[in-house]
Amino acid sequence: MPAIHNYFVYILECSDKSYYVGVTNDLDIRILQHNAGENKTAYTFKRRPVILMYYKRFDQIIHAIEFEKQVKGWSRKKKEALFDEDWDEIVRLSNYKNK
Repeated sequence: MPAIHNYFVYILECSDKSYYVGVTNDLDIRILQHNAGENKTAYTFKRRPVILMYYKRFDQIIHAIEFEKQVKGWSRKKKEALFDEDWDEIVRLSNYKNK
């Protein structure tokens, strides 16, 4: 029987109110690493503390990476709709065209 893997796409709110999207196989440890500032070149280093706003679990890393790339391209409002899992609003914002 194949092993079940856990991969997570997560969104953090940084202290400057920006959002950071990432992927990991250990969500708890990764959030601790962000808040500890283990990597001085990381986007979140000067934006600590961070707060977990959303996460989604995947069995396959390729699916997690695909979703991470997709969400990174989303607007702030669309990410906020994702926090509430407001799929109607996500669709509406996807169809919205700036004029």
